[in-house]
Amino acid sequence: MIGERVQLTDPKGRLHTITLDPQATFQTHRGYLRHDAIIGGDEGVVVATTGGVEYLVLRPLLADHVLSMPRGAAVIYPKDASQIVAMADIFPGARVVEAGVGSGALSMSLLQAVGPQGRLLSIERRADFADIAQSNARAWFGEDHPAWEVVIGDLADVLPTAVEPGSVDRIVLDMLAPWENLAVAADALAPGGVLIAYVATTTQLSRFVEDAKATEQFTEPRAWETLLRGWHLEGLAVRPDHRMIGHTGFLVTTRRMAPGVTPPLRKRRPAKGSHPVEEDWAEDLGERTVSDKKLRRVRRDQDRAEQLRATAQPGASAQPEETVQDEAEPPTL
Repeated sequence: MIGERVQLTDPKGRLHTITLDPQATFQTHRGYLRHDAIIGGDEGVVVATTGGVEYLVLRPLLADHVLSMPRGAAVIYPKDASQIVAMADIFPGARVVEAGVGSGALSMSLLQAVGPQGRLLSIERRADFADIAQSNARAWFGEDHPAWEVVIGDLADVLPTAVEPGSVDRIVLDMLAPWENLAVAADALAPGGVLIAYVATTTQLSRFVEDAKATEQFTEPRAWETLLRGWHLEGLAVRPDHRMIGHTGFLVTTRRMAPGVTPPLRKRRPAKGSHPVEEDWAEDLGERTVSDKKLRRVRRDQDRAEQLRATAQPGASAQPEETVQDEAEPPTL
Protein backbone atom coordinates (compact mmCIF):
# COMPACT_ATOMS: atom_id res chain seq x y z
CA MET A 1 0.00 0.00 0.00
CA ILE A 2 1.06 3.63 -0.48
CA GLY A 3 3.47 4.88 2.21
CA GLU A 4 4.53 1.38 3.24
CA ARG A 5 8.18 0.43 3.44
CA VAL A 6 9.21 -2.59 1.38
CA GLN A 7 12.49 -4.39 0.94
CA LEU A 8 13.97 -5.22 -2.46
CA THR A 9 16.60 -7.95 -2.70
CA ASP A 10 18.81 -7.96 -5.78
CA PRO A 11 20.45 -11.04 -7.39
CA LYS A 12 23.57 -10.55 -5.23
CA GLY A 13 21.57 -10.55 -2.01
CA ARG A 14 21.88 -6.81 -1.37
CA LEU A 15 18.92 -5.20 0.38
CA HIS A 16 17.25 -1.95 -0.63
CA THR A 17 14.45 -0.43 1.47
CA ILE A 18 12.03 1.98 -0.20
CA THR A 19 8.82 3.76 0.80
CA LEU A 20 6.10 3.18 -1.77
CA ASP A 21 4.99 6.29 -3.68
CA PRO A 22 2.88 6.04 -6.86
CA GLN A 23 4.85 8.90 -8.44
CA ALA A 24 8.29 7.50 -7.61
CA THR A 25 10.74 5.12 -9.25
CA PHE A 26 13.55 2.95 -7.92
CA GLN A 27 16.66 3.86 -9.91
CA THR A 28 19.59 1.51 -10.53
CA HIS A 29 22.55 1.51 -12.90
CA ARG A 30 20.70 -1.13 -14.93
CA GLY A 31 17.34 0.50 -15.43
CA TYR A 32 14.57 1.62 -13.13
CA LEU A 33 11.50 0.19 -11.46
CA ARG A 34 8.21 2.04 -11.00
CA HIS A 35 6.65 1.79 -7.56
CA ASP A 36 3.32 1.23 -9.31
CA ALA A 37 4.55 -2.24 -10.20
CA ILE A 38 4.69 -3.08 -6.47
CA ILE A 39 1.77 -1.15 -4.97
CA GLY A 40 -1.25 -3.40 -4.52
CA GLY A 41 0.71 -6.56 -5.26
CA ASP A 42 1.36 -9.57 -3.06
CA GLU A 43 4.32 -9.98 -0.77
CA GLY A 44 6.95 -12.39 -2.06
CA VAL A 45 6.68 -11.47 -5.74
CA VAL A 46 9.54 -10.79 -8.16
CA VAL A 47 9.63 -7.59 -10.24
CA ALA A 48 12.14 -6.52 -12.88
CA THR A 49 13.71 -3.21 -13.82
CA THR A 50 13.66 -1.88 -17.37
CA GLY A 51 17.12 -3.43 -17.73
CA GLY A 52 15.87 -6.90 -16.86
CA VAL A 53 17.32 -7.13 -13.32
CA GLU A 54 14.93 -8.99 -11.02
CA TYR A 55 14.22 -8.01 -7.41
CA LEU A 56 12.45 -9.99 -4.70
CA VAL A 57 9.80 -7.90 -2.90
CA LEU A 58 9.11 -8.50 0.82
CA ARG A 59 8.09 -6.49 3.82
CA PRO A 60 11.20 -5.89 5.98
CA LEU A 61 11.55 -7.73 9.27
CA LEU A 62 12.16 -5.69 12.41
CA ALA A 63 15.88 -6.51 12.24
CA ASP A 64 15.98 -5.15 8.68
CA HIS A 65 14.01 -2.04 9.64
CA VAL A 66 16.36 -1.26 12.54
CA LEU A 67 19.45 -1.41 10.35
CA SER A 68 17.98 0.74 7.57
CA MET A 69 16.00 3.33 9.55
CA PRO A 70 17.24 6.89 10.24
CA ARG A 71 19.48 7.14 13.29
CA GLY A 72 19.99 9.90 15.78
CA ALA A 73 22.09 7.82 18.17
CA ALA A 74 23.79 4.48 17.67
CA VAL A 75 21.33 1.59 17.67
CA ILE A 76 21.41 -1.58 19.73
CA TYR A 77 21.98 -4.30 17.15
CA PRO A 78 19.31 -6.98 16.71
CA LYS A 79 21.66 -9.62 18.13
CA ASP A 80 21.77 -7.71 21.43
CA ALA A 81 18.12 -6.64 21.41
CA SER A 82 17.04 -10.26 21.02
CA GLN A 83 19.27 -11.25 23.94
CA ILE A 84 17.73 -8.52 26.10
CA VAL A 85 14.20 -9.67 25.30
CA ALA A 86 15.07 -13.32 25.98
CA MET A 87 17.44 -13.07 28.95
CA ALA A 88 15.44 -10.37 30.73
CA ASP A 89 12.31 -12.45 30.06
CA ILE A 90 10.24 -9.62 28.57
CA PHE A 91 6.75 -11.16 28.47
CA PRO A 92 3.35 -10.02 27.13
CA GLY A 93 1.75 -7.59 29.59
CA ALA A 94 5.04 -6.81 31.37
CA ARG A 95 5.69 -3.43 32.96
CA VAL A 96 9.08 -2.36 31.59
CA VAL A 97 11.23 0.74 32.07
CA GLU A 98 13.88 1.64 29.51
CA ALA A 99 16.53 4.27 30.25
CA GLY A 100 18.10 5.66 27.07
CA VAL A 101 15.87 5.37 24.01
CA GLY A 102 18.53 6.17 21.39
CA SER A 103 17.01 5.77 17.93
CA GLY A 104 14.26 3.42 19.12
CA ALA A 105 15.76 0.10 18.00
CA LEU A 106 15.47 -1.62 21.38
CA SER A 107 12.18 0.15 22.14
CA MET A 108 10.50 -1.52 19.19
CA SER A 109 11.68 -4.98 20.26
CA LEU A 110 10.43 -4.32 23.79
CA LEU A 111 7.07 -3.07 22.51
CA GLN A 112 6.58 -6.17 20.37
CA ALA A 113 7.37 -8.31 23.41
CA VAL A 114 5.07 -6.58 25.94
CA GLY A 115 2.22 -6.17 23.45
CA PRO A 116 -0.67 -3.68 23.69
CA GLN A 117 -1.60 -4.87 27.21
CA GLY A 118 1.86 -4.16 28.65
CA ARG A 119 3.60 -0.90 29.39
CA LEU A 120 6.93 0.49 28.28
CA LEU A 121 8.16 3.68 29.92
CA SER A 122 11.16 5.06 28.00
CA ILE A 123 13.17 7.81 29.66
CA GLU A 124 15.50 9.82 27.41
CA ARG A 125 17.56 12.88 28.28
CA ARG A 126 17.60 14.33 24.76
CA ALA A 127 14.36 15.43 23.13
CA ASP A 128 15.82 15.17 19.60
CA PHE A 129 16.71 11.51 20.14
CA ALA A 130 13.22 10.83 21.49
CA ASP A 131 11.60 12.44 18.45
CA ILE A 132 13.64 10.30 16.05
CA ALA A 133 12.87 7.15 18.04
CA GLN A 134 9.14 7.84 18.05
CA SER A 135 9.15 8.52 14.32
CA ASN A 136 10.98 5.24 13.64
CA ALA A 137 8.51 3.35 15.81
CA ARG A 138 5.53 4.91 14.02
CA ALA A 139 7.04 3.89 10.68
CA TRP A 140 7.23 0.31 11.92
CA PHE A 141 3.93 -0.05 13.78
CA GLY A 142 1.95 2.32 11.54
CA GLU A 143 0.77 4.35 14.54
CA ASP A 144 1.76 5.37 18.05
CA HIS A 145 2.02 2.17 20.08
CA PRO A 146 -0.62 2.17 22.85
CA ALA A 147 1.77 0.70 25.43
CA TRP A 148 4.55 3.26 24.94
CA GLU A 149 5.20 6.38 26.97
CA VAL A 150 8.31 8.51 26.34
CA VAL A 151 9.43 10.99 29.00
CA ILE A 152 12.26 13.51 28.66
CA GLY A 153 14.57 13.75 31.68
CA ASP A 154 16.98 11.87 33.92
CA LEU A 155 16.05 8.42 35.18
CA ALA A 156 16.83 9.37 38.78
CA ASP A 157 14.39 12.28 38.62
CA VAL A 158 11.61 10.75 36.50
CA LEU A 159 11.32 7.18 37.76
CA PRO A 160 10.33 7.84 41.43
CA THR A 161 7.40 10.02 40.31
CA ALA A 162 6.37 7.97 37.26
CA VAL A 163 5.89 4.54 38.88
CA GLU A 164 4.88 3.16 42.25
CA PRO A 165 7.60 1.50 44.35
CA GLY A 166 7.86 -2.22 43.59
CA SER A 167 5.56 -2.02 40.55
CA VAL A 168 8.03 -2.59 37.67
CA ASP A 169 8.78 -6.04 36.28
CA ARG A 170 11.87 -5.24 34.18
CA ILE A 171 14.32 -2.34 33.87
CA VAL A 172 16.75 -1.94 30.96
CA LEU A 173 19.63 0.51 31.37
CA ASP A 174 21.40 1.71 28.22
CA MET A 175 23.49 4.61 29.51
CA LEU A 176 27.03 5.70 30.24
CA ALA A 177 26.97 5.18 34.02
CA PRO A 178 24.16 2.74 34.90
CA TRP A 179 25.56 2.17 38.41
CA GLU A 180 24.44 5.69 39.36
CA ASN A 181 20.80 4.56 39.12
CA LEU A 182 20.91 1.33 41.11
CA ALA A 183 19.06 2.87 44.06
CA VAL A 184 16.06 4.13 42.06
CA ALA A 185 15.98 0.89 40.07
CA ALA A 186 15.85 -1.15 43.27
CA ASP A 187 12.97 0.95 44.60
CA ALA A 188 10.94 0.59 41.39
CA LEU A 189 11.48 -3.13 40.79
CA ALA A 190 9.18 -5.75 42.22
CA PRO A 191 10.88 -8.58 44.16
CA GLY A 192 12.29 -10.98 41.59
CA GLY A 193 12.24 -8.31 38.89
CA VAL A 194 15.08 -8.26 36.39
CA LEU A 195 17.57 -5.42 35.94
CA ILE A 196 19.63 -5.63 32.74
CA ALA A 197 22.33 -3.18 31.65
CA TYR A 198 24.00 -2.71 28.28
CA VAL A 199 27.55 -1.35 28.58
CA ALA A 200 30.34 -0.93 26.06
CA THR A 201 33.57 -1.40 28.04
CA THR A 202 35.01 -3.77 30.64
CA THR A 203 35.53 -0.83 33.01
CA GLN A 204 31.81 -0.01 32.93
CA LEU A 205 30.97 -3.69 33.33
CA SER A 206 33.18 -4.11 36.40
CA ARG A 207 31.93 -0.91 38.03
CA PHE A 208 28.28 -1.84 37.54
CA VAL A 209 28.72 -5.38 38.88
CA GLU A 210 30.66 -4.33 41.98
CA ASP A 211 28.26 -1.49 42.81
CA ALA A 212 25.26 -3.80 42.34
CA LYS A 213 26.80 -6.26 44.80
CA ALA A 214 27.54 -3.48 47.27
CA THR A 215 23.88 -2.50 47.48
CA GLU A 216 22.98 -5.98 48.83
CA GLN A 217 19.62 -5.58 47.07
CA PHE A 218 20.35 -7.69 43.98
CA THR A 219 21.36 -11.24 43.21
CA GLU A 220 24.79 -12.20 41.85
CA PRO A 221 25.11 -10.46 38.44
CA ARG A 222 25.73 -12.44 35.26
CA ALA A 223 27.49 -10.94 32.24
CA TRP A 224 28.12 -12.02 28.65
CA GLU A 225 28.56 -10.80 25.08
CA THR A 226 27.22 -12.15 21.81
CA LEU A 227 29.28 -12.58 18.64
CA LEU A 228 27.32 -13.21 15.46
CA ARG A 229 28.96 -15.06 12.56
CA GLY A 230 27.03 -15.97 9.44
CA TRP A 231 27.75 -18.91 7.14
CA HIS A 232 28.28 -19.11 3.40
CA LEU A 233 25.98 -21.74 1.87
CA GLU A 234 26.54 -22.76 -1.75
CA GLY A 235 26.13 -26.46 -2.48
CA LEU A 236 28.97 -28.28 -0.73
CA ALA A 237 30.85 -25.01 -0.18
CA VAL A 238 29.66 -24.55 3.41
CA ARG A 239 32.00 -22.38 5.47
CA PRO A 240 31.93 -19.45 7.90
CA ASP A 241 31.60 -15.98 6.39
CA HIS A 242 34.77 -13.92 6.28
CA ARG A 243 33.02 -11.08 8.12
CA MET A 244 31.09 -11.13 11.37
CA ILE A 245 29.40 -8.83 13.86
CA GLY A 246 31.83 -8.99 16.76
CA HIS A 247 31.84 -7.06 20.01
CA THR A 248 29.17 -4.39 20.26
CA GLY A 249 28.61 -4.36 24.01
CA PHE A 250 28.28 -6.37 27.21
CA LEU A 251 25.01 -7.41 28.80
CA VAL A 252 24.72 -7.93 32.54
CA THR A 253 21.63 -9.08 34.43
CA THR A 254 20.68 -9.26 38.08
CA ARG A 255 17.40 -9.70 39.99
CA ARG A 256 15.82 -7.74 42.81
CA MET A 257 15.92 -9.34 46.24
CA ALA A 258 12.95 -9.13 48.59
CA PRO A 259 13.09 -6.02 50.82
CA GLY A 260 15.23 -6.58 53.89
CA VAL A 261 16.77 -9.81 52.59
CA THR A 262 20.53 -9.97 52.07
CA PRO A 263 21.73 -12.04 49.10
CA PRO A 264 23.84 -15.10 50.01
CA LEU A 265 27.57 -14.83 49.48
CA ARG A 266 28.85 -16.70 46.47
CA LYS A 267 31.31 -19.39 47.46
CA ARG A 268 34.32 -19.02 45.23
CA ARG A 269 38.01 -18.36 45.57
CA PRO A 270 38.71 -14.76 44.55
CA ALA A 271 41.76 -13.85 42.52
CA LYS A 272 44.50 -11.92 44.26
CA GLY A 273 43.79 -8.20 44.18
CA SER A 274 40.26 -8.60 42.79
CA HIS A 275 38.70 -7.07 45.90
CA PRO A 276 41.23 -4.63 47.44
CA VAL A 277 40.74 -3.61 51.06
CA GLU A 278 41.79 -0.38 52.68
CA GLU A 279 45.40 -1.41 53.31
CA ASP A 280 45.77 -2.52 49.68
CA TRP A 281 45.51 1.02 48.30
CA ALA A 282 49.28 1.33 48.55
CA GLU A 283 49.59 -1.46 45.99
CA ASP A 284 47.22 0.34 43.64
CA LEU A 285 49.43 3.41 43.92
CA GLY A 286 52.51 1.45 42.90
CA GLU A 287 53.81 0.32 46.29
CA ARG A 288 53.72 -3.42 45.84
CA THR A 289 54.15 -5.83 48.72
CA VAL A 290 56.90 -8.41 48.26
CA SER A 291 56.67 -12.01 49.49
CA ASP A 292 59.34 -13.62 51.67
CA LYS A 293 60.01 -16.17 48.94
CA LYS A 294 60.81 -13.49 46.45
CA LEU A 295 63.08 -11.75 48.95
CA ARG A 296 65.04 -14.96 49.52
CA ARG A 297 65.41 -15.46 45.77
CA VAL A 298 66.61 -11.91 45.25
CA ARG A 299 69.05 -12.25 48.13
CA ARG A 300 70.45 -15.52 46.69
CA ASP A 301 70.97 -13.90 43.29
CA GLN A 302 72.77 -11.01 44.94
CA ASP A 303 75.12 -13.35 46.82
CA ARG A 304 75.96 -15.19 43.61
CA ALA A 305 76.62 -11.90 41.81
CA GLU A 306 78.97 -10.84 44.59
CA GLN A 307 80.90 -14.10 44.24
CA LEU A 308 81.24 -13.55 40.50
CA ARG A 309 82.54 -10.04 41.03
CA ALA A 310 85.02 -11.32 43.59
CA THR A 311 86.52 -13.80 41.13
CA ALA A 312 86.93 -11.04 38.54
CA GLN A 313 89.08 -8.84 40.82
CA PRO A 314 92.81 -8.33 39.92
CA GLY A 315 95.05 -11.01 41.38
CA ALA A 316 92.41 -13.70 41.27
CA SER A 317 93.55 -16.95 39.65
CA ALA A 318 92.45 -17.83 36.13
CA GLN A 319 91.06 -21.22 37.13
CA PRO A 320 88.14 -19.94 39.22
CA GLU A 321 87.28 -17.53 36.43
CA GLU A 322 87.13 -20.35 33.90
CA THR A 323 85.03 -22.41 36.29
CA VAL A 324 82.61 -19.57 36.77
CA GLN A 325 82.40 -19.01 33.01
CA ASP A 326 81.64 -22.69 32.51
CA GLU A 327 78.83 -22.52 35.06
CA ALA A 328 77.30 -19.35 33.65
CA GLU A 329 77.42 -20.31 29.96
CA PRO A 330 77.42 -23.88 28.60
CA PRO A 331 80.36 -24.74 26.34
CA THR A 332 79.81 -24.49 22.60
CA LEU A 333 80.67 -27.29 20.18
